[in-house]
Amino acid sequence: MGHSAELESFFIESRLADAGRGDPDACLELGMAYSSGSGNTIVDLIQAHKWFNLAALRGSHEAQGWRAEIAGEMSPREIAEAQRQARAWLIETARHAA
Repeated sequence: MGHSAELESFFIESRLADAGRGDPDACLELGMAYSSGSGNTIVDLIQAHKWFNLAALRGSHEAQGWRAEIAGEMSPREIAEAQRQARAWLIETARHAA
């Protein structure tokens, strides 16, 4: 793994940790990474929708717009899966916070 890939991997890991603490900006940045394939990720619209949804739930208006935009490229089944994963993330992080 090159230096750049290591930095990108660290970015994702640190954003995941911040997202677990409820940081809407971290969720937004994860959504951006998965929607564009940046940050050493592959494009994954289900993951992107999940993170935009979590950011929107935490008050990010920007995330609401991005979530709506990528939803137009997804099937209803993919959107349902993204919503299921967002709910699972919320349950898991609440469990760890308790």
